[in-house]
Amino acid sequence: MSHSIKLAILGLGTVGTGVINLINDNLDELKRRSGRDIIITEVGTRRQRDDIDPNIMQSSDLMAIAASDNVDIVIEVIGGTTLAREVIMHAIKNGKHVVTANKALLAEHGNEIFAFAEEHHVHVAYEAAVAGGIPIIKVMREALAANKVEWLAGIINGTGNFIMTEMRDKGRPFADVLSEAQALGYAEADPTFDVEGIDAAHKLALLASIAFGIPLQFDKVYCEGITGITLQDVNYAEELGYRIKHLGFAVRRDGTGDDAATGIELRVHPTLIPQDALLANVNGVKNAVLVNSHPLGQTLYCGDGAGAGATASAVMADVMDLVRVLGSKDADDTSNNGHHVPHLAFIPEQLSDTPILRAEQMTTGYYLRVHAYDSPGVLADITRILSDAGINIDAILQKPAHKVGQVPVIILTLPVVERRMNLAIEKIERLDTITDKVVRIRLDELA
Repeated sequence: MSHSIKLAILGLGTVGTGVINLINDNLDELKRRSGRDIIITEVGTRRQRDDIDPNIMQSSDLMAIAASDNVDIVIEVIGGTTLAREVIMHAIKNGKHVVTANKALLAEHGNEIFAFAEEHHVHVAYEAAVAGGIPIIKVMREALAANKVEWLAGIINGTGNFIMTEMRDKGRPFADVLSEAQALGYAEADPTFDVEGIDAAHKLALLASIAFGIPLQFDKVYCEGITGITLQDVNYAEELGYRIKHLGFAVRRDGTGDDAATGIELRVHPTLIPQDALLANVNGVKNAVLVNSHPLGQTLYCGDGAGAGATASAVMADVMDLVRVLGSKDADDTSNNGHHVPHLAFIPEQLSDTPILRAEQMTTGYYLRVHAYDSPGVLADITRILSDAGINIDAILQKPAHKVGQVPVIILTLPVVERRMNLAIEKIERLDTITDKVVRIRLDELA
């Protein structure tokens, strides 16, 4: 039997503790699969824990642990983008492989971290950073390696999905469901990252880089939250055969069609999708990623996107990959990278400079809710403005007045470049018969 593999776990919160429990529970299985003894030698924690094996060294000096000769792989689960970055860079500098669940860190600093890892002939593995226990990173990097990804769409934040599911199924307002999500531990006391789409945008940046072979560009992801979604819109969408989901999209555009640009769309926003679509039926806190690639076509990956067990499973999947890398060369030889897929799936020097499209260049269908006075010619004026802008209407629904003399008009459009929609909405809102701002939600048929 070859020498044992020694792990350091930095952070003993939900995920770190979950990793320890998983190793303890499945120790024999891990050894049978890897041919190695996998042991935890050190943990980084602010306070001593009595429930940790006394043979494991506990310390608050994370930098010392990251450089320890008694560690082969460093598992970073402390979160944040400052200390975590410093510790990971220090571990890499000292020849340690790294496993991290830190999507924010990689989305914002991954280009630097991966380049530094290449320079020092080590690997940074990050399956747990996107969609928890769903092995979407491995699928995108390895199983789909022979495919050309055309687009992907994902429910990649469980909190947002829980909120949208409860609003639809139980008719509860956003604020009420958010409070429950916080009480259940699905949402933080400050839920901004979840409900405003920032968490999903971090994950989308990673998925898009792997899908299209582009550098990480989190700062170019268009991001829109769900705080403005009302029960009224949820119900109207249902009546028209759609459901509203908070989705992340990464789409390759070839520039065909009027005003269409060539590049990649990176966007997170509420979206109407058909009720019978697979993603429309992923509910609660579940995550799912739908990938459309050539020649395979559409494939869906669904499961638990968070939680101790799901995230620990993904962390240990990375550990097992790295154990095999360590086993593919002499333990003291750091001159090569062993048998491992590049960090972003493509050879680093082959990453492309394909432009990321601006919001006004993106193409989607739209749901519009227009509030107008109940007077002759209103609908004709609205449809004329849309027609003049080259926007094709797919469906119109006029609802009974909810205020005296005022009616909501619901319009679904076919895909259009956003710049055109912006101009059309400006003109509609200038009509004397329009009583409020036009509500718009993007729409995608996922076809």
